Amino acid sequence: MHELIDPIRRRAARILGTQPVPVGIEGGVFSISFDDFPKSAWEVAGPILKDHGVLATYFVAGGLCDAENIGKRQFSVEDLLALHAAGHEVGCHTFDHVSALRISPQALDAQISRNAQWVAERLDGYRMTQFAWPFGDVALSAKAVVARHFERSRGVRDGVNLGKADRNNLQAIGLESRRLPHYDLEGQMARTAQNNGWLIAYGHDVEREPSPYGCTPQDLLRVITLARQAGLAIATVSSACSMMAAARA
Repeated sequence: MHELIDPIRRRAARILGTQPVPVGIEGGVFSISFDDFPKSAWEVAGPILKDHGVLATYFVAGGLCDAENIGKRQFSVEDLLALHAAGHEVGCHTFDHVSALRISPQALDAQISRNAQWVAERLDGYRMTQFAWPFGDVALSAKAVVARHFERSRGVRDGVNLGKADRNNLQAIGLESRRLPHYDLEGQMARTAQNNGWLIAYGHDVEREPSPYGCTPQDLLRVITLARQAGLAIATVSSACSMMAAARA
């Protein structure tokens, strides 16, 4: 039954209940994000990001700490502390990594609050302002809940954010071995730059032999290099929002 209904619900959430916000910064901006997140997204990706002066957004689900997901060991509290100390952004991914299509709006609100408390307790009161929908599952009834808590929310629908975007369902591209071969990355970077847009990438593990949902270190290095060659600024999700707000002021 879910196979029949879920695509309809996802499509409804893309079309209905939108809250358009302007997107635009001279020359365009690129954001890198990691969902869940596997240890390799910090232990392998972290040094690459540092070497190239890039800060990323890590969308954390507290319930995955020290657990296994998609066959990969997930982050530890020490990883979370280290990436925060390095200046990376921490965003919310619910506490138990649950689909908004599987729980009520009230349960989603409780998941968000629980994750906020879990992160704040470990990061000295840190408040997350960005959200990523687990599995990319956006439910119409859930968008208002998420909007009450977060400045922006990112989905997984392919595309560049141009002109205006739904603040509760930003488009993105996947840093995933199952998706990367099908993208014209040079073209997407150029389109972002030429149209003063915002391109967001999301990934999971970063390994020499990644899962279908992850990428290799060379893949990560390539998107950073292409973004720089296209003249894009590279910023966390929150920093990109601030840059665009300043550009409009």
